[in-house]
Amino acid sequence: MTMSSYPVLCYRPGCGRPAAFKIASRWSDGVTHELKTYFLACPACVDGLFEQARAKQAACRLAPGETLDPPDVFALARGTRDRELAKRPAKG
Repeated sequence: MTMSSYPVLCYRPGCGRPAAFKIASRWSDGVTHELKTYFLACPACVDGLFEQARAKQAACRLAPGETLDPPDVFALARGTRDRELAKRPAKG
């Protein structure tokens, strides 16, 4: 049975456009490693949501042994696992 395709939308309230990016931080408890997702974002909203993600990450309290990197922006690709997502090139 094939999985149905559904739209993944931007998290910014009222936006409704398709998400093209995942804004996330690499998290670990020393054993498990994963991306902590803050937002999914369309190209128009990614910069504003990235700033919000930075504030959220800075406010996170970690348990002993946990690590949480600063947020990055990853290009979404349907059917791709988090560890395979490509980082968006830095602006500049």
